[in-house]
Amino acid sequence: MPTANVIANGEELPLQPPCTLLQFLELQQLLPRSVVVELNGEAVPPSEFARHPLRNGDRLEIVRIAAGG
Repeated sequence: MPTANVIANGEELPLQPPCTLLQFLELQQLLPRSVVVELNGEAVPPSEFARHPLRNGDRLEIVRIAAGG
């Protein structure tokens, strides 16, 4: 099965297609409700993570949400 690469927060990471944004986050051990994600410059709401397939060369910016005060 062919592999692809995505760039997440500036780091190139391998990807085994087909893979959705939700699956990628789970593989990175990130809880979907604990992150804000931008895919190729567009914000993606958590309710859409499972509907966004990742493709070779996609760029992700992932920010963890931290509670505190």
